[in-house]
Amino acid sequence: MHIRIKIRWFEIFGLILLSTGYALAQGTPPEPSKVLVVNGKTVGTEVKEINGRSYVDLEALAQITNGAVTVESNRIVLTMPTSTSADSAHSAPPPPVSRLSRDFAGSAVGLLADMREWRGAIGTMITFGLAVSDSWSQQYHDRVEAGLAQAAVVATTESDQNALPLLRNEFDQLAAWANETLVARKALNGAKTIDPNALGNDPSLARITDCSRFLNGMIVSGTFSDNAVCH
Repeated sequence: MHIRIKIRWFEIFGLILLSTGYALAQGTPPEPSKVLVVNGKTVGTEVKEINGRSYVDLEALAQITNGAVTVESNRIVLTMPTSTSADSAHSAPPPPVSRLSRDFAGSAVGLLADMREWRGAIGTMITFGLAVSDSWSQQYHDRVEAGLAQAAVVATTESDQNALPLLRNEFDQLAAWANETLVARKALNGAKTIDPNALGNDPSLARITDCSRFLNGMIVSGTFSDNAVCH
């Protein structure tokens, strides 16, 4: 008799608990879902909050992060790319360095040597007040121009093609300076063609000399570089 009463009492107590839980569940509004933001970008999947914890669909998360979901018999594997692999996937490899070809560098070295000789001959004329004929100057001009044409023939790499205009600019500046100096000499302009300080005070000559030094350094390095002094 007492056993049957106890069983019935527990049955009633259990029904009360179930009823109370059901009432609470019916009376508590569901927690609203939230949107997911990854790296500042809102993505098309919702975040569910249950008992204070956030849940998101695994397949959606894998799609957002360029990952993959694998379902096995006893586990679910989520594979996500690391920052290193992600960066390498979106970054292009550095472009190969285009170096000066050996033939072009050799031709450029000889060309710059001829330019220095031409420049030095004009400087000697000014320093010592020597007389110079037009044919003498033209011989230097023709030799340097022929060397420049040879350099253009052997310019094969991208660096060769980029360096060639700088050599042409140096030739043009040197030819203009030499011609201007000879004209001044014929006009008996002593301040420009006889004064020993004329070379040190000549801005055109200083620019030509600076460009020549830069070009020599570039040729020796074997890699193209640019400088405003040669423009």
